[in-house]
Amino acid sequence: MRGGAIPYPRIVEVTVPGITLAGNPLDDPTERRIPVYLPPSYDGKKRFPVIYLLAGFASTGAGFMNYSFGRQSVPEMAESLIAQGKMHETIIVMPDCMTRYGGSQYVDSAATGNYESYLVDELLPCIDRTLRTLAAREHRAVAGKSSGGFGAIRLAMKNPDRFSAVACHSGDMGFELCYKPNFPAAAKILEQYRGSIASFLTAYENAEKKPQKEFALLDLIAMAAAYSPDSGKSAPENMHLPFNFHTCEPIDAIWRKWLTFDPVEMIEEEKYRDALRSMKLVFLDCGTLDEYNLQFGHRIFSAKATRHAIAHRYEEFMDSHSNTSYRYGVSLPALSEVIAG
Repeated sequence: MRGGAIPYPRIVEVTVPGITLAGNPLDDPTERRIPVYLPPSYDGKKRFPVIYLLAGFASTGAGFMNYSFGRQSVPEMAESLIAQGKMHETIIVMPDCMTRYGGSQYVDSAATGNYESYLVDELLPCIDRTLRTLAAREHRAVAGKSSGGFGAIRLAMKNPDRFSAVACHSGDMGFELCYKPNFPAAAKILEQYRGSIASFLTAYENAEKKPQKEFALLDLIAMAAAYSPDSGKSAPENMHLPFNFHTCEPIDAIWRKWLTFDPVEMIEEEKYRDALRSMKLVFLDCGTLDEYNLQFGHRIFSAKATRHAIAHRYEEFMDSHSNTSYRYGVSLPALSEVIAG
């Protein structure tokens, strides 16, 4: 959305070889072109802090630049906030971690590829080599929404040596509340394909218009690929679903694997609490009408953080899960403040 005298934001593409993704089980592209927002005074000499902004499920970094009538793209928002003096000049990197299943959850998985390692061990150094960054954890933040919010908070908890601030917008957490309610809908769809994930994916991928009602199954397939891969099988059957598709009963052993990724469970481990305590800012928010019950997971996480003396900022706002990118107008300035040079 254009307005006033704010110039068009400056976007460059950085090509990342994707050596970490080579030989991934889905044969997804390894080389990725990453859009990067450069602040107004970027001149190739001065160095800037960096925010890594992670997209939600079924989206990539390029989605942050999508035009929508009446609403700013994220780069336009950043440009406007900087022009108004509300945000420090900051580089924003928008990674592409898409997979055949719709997303990677930003984790290392035998079913999709090593996307966490790709981000922290390959993308970060590539950006620091290519652009004029302040290449230290003190000047680096990670943020995202939905699956991107999950990725952001988990990456911060696991890699405190790489990031010093985090923002999680409506991130996946409280798995009992956000994933299990989808089991019946997914089981009904899978039963139509006689339990064959391969048959479902073939039909889904060949459909000129993707059936919205089948998205629930695609989502859980992607989550299973991230949280409970099966390296003994070939794609696209290379994951364990956490429920019996015929009876819809949860499979406890598999579900326990999923819970090891749940931020509300991870925060019970001291090493992850220490990681969060080391952050200059831990920001979380969620809509009070979230369709995936994520407001409850966020309240649980916030209560546990308070109990464990983890400084954090948690906000709720009156809205649902979708079309809430305006909330970056709150988190981006706050992150830029604490990582500024």
